[in-house]
This record gives sequence, structure tokens and C-alpha cells, in this order.
Amino acid sequence: MNNNEQNNNFPDGQPIDLALGRLLFKIAQAYYEHGLTQKQIGERYGLSRMKVSRLLKQARELQIVQITLYPMEPLHADLEQQLEERFDLDEAIVVTPDDDKPESIPRALGYPAAEVLLRSLHEKSSMMITWGSTLAAVVDSLPVESWPEVQVVQGLGGLSGPGSPTNAVDLTRRIANRLRAKPLLLASPGYVGRKEVRDALMQVPAVVEVLEAAAASDIALVGIGAPTEDGVVFREQILDEVDLERLTAKGMVGDIALCFFDKDGRPVADEVSDRLVGLTLDQIRTIPRVIGVAGGDGKVKAIRGALLGKLVNVLVTDDKTAGMLLESVEQSKEM
Repeated sequence: MNNNEQNNNFPDGQPIDLALGRLLFKIAQAYYEHGLTQKQIGERYGLSRMKVSRLLKQARELQIVQITLYPMEPLHADLEQQLEERFDLDEAIVVTPDDDKPESIPRALGYPAAEVLLRSLHEKSSMMITWGSTLAAVVDSLPVESWPEVQVVQGLGGLSGPGSPTNAVDLTRRIANRLRAKPLLLASPGYVGRKEVRDALMQVPAVVEVLEAAAASDIALVGIGAPTEDGVVFREQILDEVDLERLTAKGMVGDIALCFFDKDGRPVADEVSDRLVGLTLDQIRTIPRVIGVAGGDGKVKAIRGALLGKLVNVLVTDDKTAGMLLESVEQSKEM
């Protein structure tokens, strides 16, 4: 071998035997450009499949192969990465609604949230679901699949009227039907008139069993509510203006499953909580994968609180909301 074949440098400045470099290039070209399998490459060059795999790895390490990812439009890879880094999320999914109408946002979030949910499922997963119009859009976007060993658990008693598309009972049944999974329903209203009634319900074995199963789930699908008069809790007449004023005075910015929290995601103690039949924020927070689905100008503070409180670790939202969330972080740093 002559000196020219001993003194070549690769992009990282590392000297390498030219014969080896030539082989690495040929193998990488065959694999990445010509689409040959590792087995076919081994047969062509007289190498074992394991040897081909090691050489491909070496080609990447020496930067003979440099892979660049180009996201397809209109994906928001940069926004998603920034959200994941700023709020320590496992994953963020950002989409662009068709228009600026408030009703367009749940529809836009439905399909990507359904996709995230499906790829989070495993053969014997247990998933908890709460309630709300955004989650109804997620359920509507699910395809019909077969997950017979998956359990869908209702994590909150019924709040809206029977048959309402936002009702936790109806959503649990519908999602289980779409996935051909097993529903586990909570036979209780979600919000009762007196604390004593709630305490009695929380002693019923059937209620305890379902809530324990919900808390032990490995996946949760939740909406993030905001204290606005056009929100679902007011449309369904679960809370009134007096409740809203009292909770707001206590620092409430949002809720998950009617469990209220402040700007830092800490629970807000209130008489509403004393009459609620469902999981607590602390229980929801301990579920390994909590997929929060929410968007819109009116929910920015609520979503930010949920993220700061580590109440969700996967967020599906719209691009405008994502930008406002990141902006709010920068503003807080300047204060």
C-alpha cells in the first residue's frame, strides 16, 4: 500500500486507510442510495451481515454518511422541539387549524391526538379518559381497530347529561367500541350536591375499584379546561358565575377533569373538589404517559399551568397557542 493510501483524512480530521474508506463508501452508497439490504451487500462484497452492520455504523461515525431530516410541511418541528425542551415534555405535537374559528381547534387536534394515542398503546395497556368537547373530537378521529386486551377506564364520574358527546361515560364507551377494547365504567355522577354524598359514593366498592384502576393506568387522555363562560363546565351548567369568581379569586387558571389548579399547576382547594367523584391531580400526575389535548387563546394560561405542574407530559396543541406558550416563558424570564 502506498503512502497516498495511508494519509487520507475524513471530515472529522481523522486519518484512515484509503482501502477501508473506499469499502465504507461503497457499502454506505449501496445501503442508503441503492436501497440494498445488509444481506445483499454482504453477498456482493463477501461479508457477513453483522460485519456490514458494523461498517455502516463506522461510516456514520466517520461522517461518510451524514443524515439530514427535512420535515414535511406544514409540520412544526422547531416549535415542537422548543416546547419539549422548555417544559420538559416527552413529546409535543403542534398543528395548524384550517381557520381561526374557536370550533376549528378541537377538530384540528383530534386526528394527531388520536394518532399519538394509538402508537402509545400496547397489547395490554390500560388507558384512562376524562371528558370534554376536545376529547370527543379525538374519539371521533379514531379508526376502528382491534385491541381486545386493552382496558379503557373512566376516570371521572358523569358530568354532562346522558347521551352528551362530551360525557365521560359516553366517551369511554365510544373509545372502547372504536378500539374493540374493554370499557370500565364509573357508575357515579361526577359532581354531587354535598360533600357527604361524595364521601358515601367514595366508599362504594364498585366506585373504588374503577378509580383504583384509573389511577393505575399507564396512559391517560385528558383535556385541559379554562375558566371561561363559554367553557364546557358552564355550557353544561356544572358551575356558575359565583363558582367562577370564587375559584378565580383563589388563583385558579384551569382544570383537568374538574380538578382545579393555579398558574404553577398546584391544586386549588375549593368546595367543588369536595363534591367531585374522580381522580385527583396527584393521581393523574403519576400516570406514566398523560396526553393533554388543548388549544386556543383562552387556554394558554391553563395549558402553561398544567405544563409547569407536570400534570401532562405529552401535549397536542395548535401553532398559535404553542407560540404564546413559548412567549410566556420568555416573558417570565425577563421579570
